[in-house]
Amino acid sequence: MSAAADKPRVALTGAAGKLGQVVLRDLLEHGWSVLALDQVRPPTLHPGDDAQFLRIDLTDHGQVLEALAGRTDERPGPFDAVVHLAAVPAPGLLSNSATFRNNSAATWNVFDAARAAGIRNVVWASSETLLGLPFDTADPPYAPLDEEYRVRPESTYSLVKALEEEMAHHFCRWQPQLTMTGLRFSNVMHVEDYAQFPSFDADPHLRKWNLWGYVDARDGAQAVRLSLQRTGPGVEVFVVANADTVMSRSSAELMAEVYPGVEVRGELGEHETLLSIGKARRLLGYEPQHSWRDHV
Repeated sequence: MSAAADKPRVALTGAAGKLGQVVLRDLLEHGWSVLALDQVRPPTLHPGDDAQFLRIDLTDHGQVLEALAGRTDERPGPFDAVVHLAAVPAPGLLSNSATFRNNSAATWNVFDAARAAGIRNVVWASSETLLGLPFDTADPPYAPLDEEYRVRPESTYSLVKALEEEMAHHFCRWQPQLTMTGLRFSNVMHVEDYAQFPSFDADPHLRKWNLWGYVDARDGAQAVRLSLQRTGPGVEVFVVANADTVMSRSSAELMAEVYPGVEVRGELGEHETLLSIGKARRLLGYEPQHSWRDHV
């Protein structure tokens, strides 16, 4: 715990992003002091919060090292942890080379600067895309999908996520005291996004690209907070999705119609997620609290 305060202190990159805004509020509500790092001020950062904002270019190693070492004026450390959510958030938003250049540099800078600053707890946003998404390219190997098969990046964005997981493995090999947790978030949703969900039922192929998965941003924030409590050294990665699918139709029916040749492992609950959260449940205590069905 930071010597300067009773509260643990975390640096949060991507604090103004779709998930980052919710993670920021969740961490503040659960007793963390936060340094929010982004290009723009997070709209969920309010006067009186135990938080500060620093505008930063994460592709500049010097800026990242200065920030995580607590060497920026009026933005002191030390920090107990880093949560790294910042990235070009999906394929096709920038050119492939720009996506690779931004995301790979930003993550390496955060990992390396955290290590140099003596921060031993790093949580970062990996991606469901490592499971082989979109499944228009090739069918999933089985369902529900889990973390037990070799990653299958199908885009430059996803390739960088694969490299990030490999980097984390070696950072932990170099420094065995490190705890690094990669969260393979499914498609992040806010409550206002749920109005469109009933329309998916008309064509099950509309959302087959990620096996009809999603994660409520509030449950994504829960996974981040629980990951910060992980005490074992080394790297672990977790699929983070909601407990159900985006569909009203049953999961078994969806698999039989759209992926009849794919092995279904075990008995499926009526709307059970086909992106397995079993590992996150076992090792993090993650349990989704929200569903689109509560809002539509």
